[in-house]
Amino acid sequence: MKLAVEFPSVMYREGPEGISRLARAIEAIGYDQLDMFDHVIMGFPTADRGAPIYPPQMPIMEALMMLAYFAAVTTRIGLGTEVLILPQRQPVLVAKQVATLDMLSGGRVRLGVGVGWQAAEYESLETDFATRGQRMDEAIDLLRTCWGEAHIEFEGEFYRANAIAMEPKSPQAERLPIWIGGNSPRALRRVGELGDGWLAQAFTDPAKAKSAIATIQRHAEKAGRDPARIGLQQMLDLPPRDAGGKAFYADLDRVAARAEAIRDMGFAGCALNATAMFQSGARSVDALIDKLQQVHDRLRAVTG
Repeated sequence: MKLAVEFPSVMYREGPEGISRLARAIEAIGYDQLDMFDHVIMGFPTADRGAPIYPPQMPIMEALMMLAYFAAVTTRIGLGTEVLILPQRQPVLVAKQVATLDMLSGGRVRLGVGVGWQAAEYESLETDFATRGQRMDEAIDLLRTCWGEAHIEFEGEFYRANAIAMEPKSPQAERLPIWIGGNSPRALRRVGELGDGWLAQAFTDPAKAKSAIATIQRHAEKAGRDPARIGLQQMLDLPPRDAGGKAFYADLDRVAARAEAIRDMGFAGCALNATAMFQSGARSVDALIDKLQQVHDRLRAVTG
């Protein structure tokens, strides 16, 4: 089973050396993928909008900048986003940034994308929240065009590129994998029609997980794609929002049982939340490295 780690932005407190030491350790332990969570801002509640899912003061490092830093201090581990909120960013610029990251990392990038949920973030970045789904689909096509074509021509409803070139092409070029996050019906359709993989949120009901996979496969077949080529990864647990969630990684038996359940649902990969490990008590680089080693060894023993 492929094991991904979502890097904890809270480690900014440890400075550049602490961040690089943790990234190198995650690779050395044997994890397959190192991912970054993406938000540019968190909004405060106002008279016309509720509180966000996370505290407004939550520290979040910029995802692509962090991945470039990881590329410089690692050699093997895959690097990606879980997920980049693609429709709130300019896609031609994202194409250039990700292609450069893929070149600097030697072809190790997997781009995870999603539509997001925070209208305040779209507003701050001067993009339209209401059309994010349509622009997501168009942006994915534009990314692949920029990565693969020598002479780029693109005419969409939201984006246009007229007679341009984007060089150099990255090692993976247009084959650079785009994995799509979300559990909504539209997200599942998007995975089947456009995605190289699915970054699923945590399922507690195996029947619902298997139904979602079947939905993706049905959309893939309808689009003339091979469903077997679409990768499947699920969060090991939901982001912690209460005392029970924050204690999840303190119980290795519970963690191992959850990974086995994910495997039995049909997923070939799972994602670990290192911020939740921090919240469970591993509050230093050394403590996080120890916890990541313990979790890795336990998961490899039960899932391979």
